[in-house]
Amino acid sequence: MTMRRHGETPELAATLVDLARLADYSFMDTLNCDPEGKANGADHEPRQVFTGHYVPVKPTPIEHPEYVAHSQDLFRELGFDDSLAQSDDFVRMFSGDLSELPEPLRKVGWASGYALSIYGNEFYRNCPFQTGNGYGDGRAISVLEAVTNGQRWEMQLKGGGRTPYCRGGDGRAVLRSSVREFLAQEHMHALGVPTSRSLSLYVSKTETVRRPWYSEGTRSIDPDILVSEPVAISTRVAPSFIRVGQLELFGRRARKQEHPQAMEELEKLVLHLIDREYGKEIDQSLPTPDKVVRLAGEFRSRLTSLVANWIRVGYCQGNFNSDNCAAGGFTLDYGPFGFCNVFDPHYQPWTGGGQHFAFLNQPAAAERNFYSFCAAVRPLLENNPESLRQLEEIQSEFPKFMQAQMQLMWAAKLGLDHFDADLFIELTRLMAETPVDYTLFFRELSLLPGNIEPLKKSFYPSQAYHAHPEKLNERWSAWLAKWQSLIPADNREQLSSQMKQVNPKYSLKDWYVVPAYQQAAAGDYTLLRELQSVMTQPYAEQSEDIEQKYYRLKPLELFDVGGWSHYSCSS
Repeated sequence: MTMRRHGETPELAATLVDLARLADYSFMDTLNCDPEGKANGADHEPRQVFTGHYVPVKPTPIEHPEYVAHSQDLFRELGFDDSLAQSDDFVRMFSGDLSELPEPLRKVGWASGYALSIYGNEFYRNCPFQTGNGYGDGRAISVLEAVTNGQRWEMQLKGGGRTPYCRGGDGRAVLRSSVREFLAQEHMHALGVPTSRSLSLYVSKTETVRRPWYSEGTRSIDPDILVSEPVAISTRVAPSFIRVGQLELFGRRARKQEHPQAMEELEKLVLHLIDREYGKEIDQSLPTPDKVVRLAGEFRSRLTSLVANWIRVGYCQGNFNSDNCAAGGFTLDYGPFGFCNVFDPHYQPWTGGGQHFAFLNQPAAAERNFYSFCAAVRPLLENNPESLRQLEEIQSEFPKFMQAQMQLMWAAKLGLDHFDADLFIELTRLMAETPVDYTLFFRELSLLPGNIEPLKKSFYPSQAYHAHPEKLNERWSAWLAKWQSLIPADNREQLSSQMKQVNPKYSLKDWYVVPAYQQAAAGDYTLLRELQSVMTQPYAEQSEDIEQKYYRLKPLELFDVGGWSHYSCSS
């Protein structure tokens, strides 16, 4: 009999025993456990965590879990059989019950603390103790690291119950927000945007929690009713879940010398991040200062590319604090996010987010998060002036790199070899004044129209357009003529095809998702699964029926409706 080597993927993992062979808990095995943590993970009350990279936590299972959905694409990448998602022991594990797992799977998970900076400003009052020692994974509990096909993946339950960082919350996520996140993660992956992934989604058939939400049709900014909603657990997957805010927590402790191991814990976390996320880019034999400098350069490249991709597909993070910024350079948090309908530079789906996190302000927000990252790792370079100088240079050049990524992205959306500032400025003015649907406009432009008539499919009815249609039509025609003069006359079919791979046809708008999670709450997952199918093929030409349902303008009566257009929280 041939023994399978550790980390070697079976032909198709169909049981938890198969999955157990892939387990490798690097975070818990190489980093520091909170010395006040409990080995059995019974640690569910808010408290201060003064040291250590993680706290052992046993998830709180949801009652009577029911299968809702899983990602067939991710299962295929992981080498999992689709039947695994509905097998009893897999459902138990990924709905929070770790009590009956085959070894070497562990019966406790882990939660981590992190700090918060909002637009580069350090905050402590978000912590119930006003110290920063009680803020972190309040309802997210990692339960597994697995190495499959040479890639390490961490699997984290969202809604898995209270942790020491719960700040008095119940540790639960509701089905509504879980459906949004599940669909968004796989949609973003299909769009080619770096992101955490969706593994599975389970809902409780009996357990509910009360949440503030919006009454039907209300245009209130804030929720105006309390509703009872079914709880759910989604499992999100990524190479790691280390956040900029996590680095900040240990950077602040090292800077202030809060305990004797503070600098050592910062260095261990940074080196662990490099190993997990940047192992191919950074030579492991380098001394720590050189690694830190290389890390800053690589993270800058990933972060600037990420944010340009967000804007390419019309995505707004909504709440882009440092604790929602993955140090691996991918989309981490799907709380009050949204995809643009009407093009609006100031689009912001989160009512508490402010304009600093609005759609076209995301590059500036990314810059502030990068500054927070540099401040976090800076203590490791204080005794190395040359490395410190290099870090400061990398930090100072962030705006230049961000601008270059944005210009490359806009040129690609327009099918141009290079960015044309005058053409772009006039376009954004026209898009805002008309106004247009962001997704529909660029997809129609990808067909290389000879006149403006096809573009009008993306125009929303507006007072401005009806007041001066001839003037706006003239400006649109002039813009289109100038654009046509800049694109090559030959190979138009190839150019159109290229533009279609940059400009998606389908975008996960909330007005599609609301009916899906409403039906799911009643036990009907048909629409959810249809959306999953459509939104994991966002560039494809799909059936005529799908096009009529999902390639159209947002109905005017749904604008400014709470839950359909904006959120005060993610739940």
